[in-house]
Amino acid sequence: MSKVLVTGGAGFLGSHLCDRLLADGHTVICIDNLQTGSEKNISHLAGRKDFTFIKHDVIEPIDLEVDRIFNLACPASPPHYQADPVRTAKTSVFGAINMLELAKKNNARILQASTSEVYGNPLVHPQPENYLGNVNPDGIRSCYDEGKRMAETLFFDYHRQYGVDIRVIRIFNTYGPRMNPEDGRVVSNFIVQALKGEDITIYGDGNQTRSFCYVDDLIEGMMRMMNCEGFTGPVNLGNPGEFTMLELAEQVLELTGSHSKLVFMPLPGDDPAKRKPVIDLAKEKLGWEPKTALKEGLKKTIAYFEKII
Repeated sequence: MSKVLVTGGAGFLGSHLCDRLLADGHTVICIDNLQTGSEKNISHLAGRKDFTFIKHDVIEPIDLEVDRIFNLACPASPPHYQADPVRTAKTSVFGAINMLELAKKNNARILQASTSEVYGNPLVHPQPENYLGNVNPDGIRSCYDEGKRMAETLFFDYHRQYGVDIRVIRIFNTYGPRMNPEDGRVVSNFIVQALKGEDITIYGDGNQTRSFCYVDDLIEGMMRMMNCEGFTGPVNLGNPGEFTMLELAEQVLELTGSHSKLVFMPLPGDDPAKRKPVIDLAKEKLGWEPKTALKEGLKKTIAYFEKII
């Protein structure tokens, strides 16, 4: 079994990944600066001999002995990454460099958690991995979009120049238990508003679309990619089911039994109109596709939020 480093390990996805790695018998080192992650997400792991938490910011180098690295560290929701855009860009770029240097030193395999945001506001729909994107380099989302694009560049340059064993995944909208109720993502926003009986906020006309992947499916895809031999990626990981914001709101209202009303607000800048992955490559190379239907995943997510709000 491996000694595995998970950056951003106290976050939504990172904490689920730590759980999966431990369940598979690995020793896990979790680092997180707790900017958007929370020790509550990993509190159930405290005291385990095979789990170590280190409060650390990937903007700064760290020296550890590890076999594999999952680099997830970066604020991922617009309110959080736009709150300190310079720090967001530094996290993506300096964090990638520091983790790649650590991988090079340890001769470790390293996986970069990139994002569908590298496609920007796409002019091609749905989005395959060979689509180069339509990204605004100086918009309010650019610190994240371009930061992640630069991180991918660094990963492939370290692979070509130094032979670092890399894997790159592009994560599409993912949801599930341990989402931060205040992270500004559409699934958590709708669920929290519905459970509190507040108006559900729809930006634009509600006809923009997203694809929603349940967290367990996403983690399975990440594990398969890390364990896949001879394939660097990038590869899309997401659910190709496509829903409008209005359709999502209707499902949340039905499952919560809420009588919240829909209110419409102006669309934020650079908000993509459509987002849907082509996952043919993931099916071919990883034998992976999501299994959890949106309704099933929403039920589990709603049950989690009912306990914490």
